[in-house]
Amino acid sequence: MVHALHEIHRALVDGGVLIDLRPLSDRRPVEIASARGSVEAGCLTDLPKALADDSAANNAMEQVNAEGIFSMEQTETFPVFYTWDTPNDFREYIADEWSNFLQLDEETFNRVRSIWASADGDARVRLRMKMLIVRWRKR
Repeated sequence: MVHALHEIHRALVDGGVLIDLRPLSDRRPVEIASARGSVEAGCLTDLPKALADDSAANNAMEQVNAEGIFSMEQTETFPVFYTWDTPNDFREYIADEWSNFLQLDEETFNRVRSIWASADGDARVRLRMKMLIVRWRKR
């Protein structure tokens, strides 16, 4: 990753901007949301690969920051929501798209199904993820 950041630095014009936008390994609540509100059913678990990738990205950005080739101008976090119509759609998506990074345990899935089954007709399964966005300026 550090090599890629050096290549980005080389390609950017002086004063150019690098945007670091990525999900953070953090608490990932699974909710049942409807017009009346939301109920938390549990959380997904970050697998070792996700944690290692997050750590590697943080370390790479810290290294190039220490080298002084970029200066951090602004950092924010914000939520991103993924939504599914049914618990089974949710489970299938996790298995198909994120099985290398996130795990849905059976206990959480059973709570999701139970809460969803007793919720209003407009209820959806919702996953809240925390995103990081940082603006770096080329020195």
